Amino acid sequence: MKINKINEMSSPALEKELVELKSELFKLRFSLATNGLDNPMKIKEVKKDIARINTVLTKRKLEEAKK
Repeated sequence: MKINKINEMSSPALEKELVELKSELFKLRFSLATNGLDNPMKIKEVKKDIARINTVLTKRKLEEAKK
């Protein structure tokens, strides 16, 4: 997911996306441990998306606190 798309999303939508990505990460890790994974780089991509969303949410919370 690109940062531009993340910046355009609302905070509730980002929180919903964050929950979905964390669930996907769990499933990917479980799949890797049990039977192997077709694309192990997918885990890295999902982790980066989670970090991007957390960064944007934190940035927004800090901006709200300043106001």
